[in-house]
Amino acid sequence: MTDRPRLVIASGNTGKLREYRDLLAGAGVELVAFDSEVEEVGETYAENARLKAEAARSRSGLPAIGDDSGIELEALGGFPGIRSARLGPNQKERTAELLRRLEGVPRPWKARFVCVIALAAPGRETRFFEGECRGEVVPEWRGEAGFGYDPIFLVPGTGKTFGEMSPEEKRKHSHRAAAAKALLESGALERLSD
Repeated sequence: MTDRPRLVIASGNTGKLREYRDLLAGAGVELVAFDSEVEEVGETYAENARLKAEAARSRSGLPAIGDDSGIELEALGGFPGIRSARLGPNQKERTAELLRRLEGVPRPWKARFVCVIALAAPGRETRFFEGECRGEVVPEWRGEAGFGYDPIFLVPGTGKTFGEMSPEEKRKHSHRAAAAKALLESGALERLSD
């Protein structure tokens, strides 16, 4: 039996790690968690994803993926975008701040979640894979599942927020799932052992 290639996930977020384990199950790789603790100083999702993936690759010597994601509100000109995780010290306060900024703005609050995954493998150029999910933000917290802004993001055609979905249902719709699908369909993971 041959050993599966190891793939580092550059994140310390337990919700994100669990999601990646589900999304990449069956990809033929052994997933290794590695929090590279990189400061997200990029101006785009891709730049931040690259910083994380390349730092994890450099420190571990293994192929690594890093991602950056955010929620973008149409009525706020795409805000908070890459600053989604910086609106407050914890998610409860970040969500409250986002909803505060929407006070007085007519609904629906059209939004999209965006995720960019960077794959950094030793001796190869870093590659990028993007996914998005369009929907709307609702003013009330709905559901306990997921993480981040999931409980206020309503997915069209489902009547549910990501916070109300099972992991299986979320995988059908999420921005991270779409980016992971693009990664899987690229064949890049199969080539890690070449």
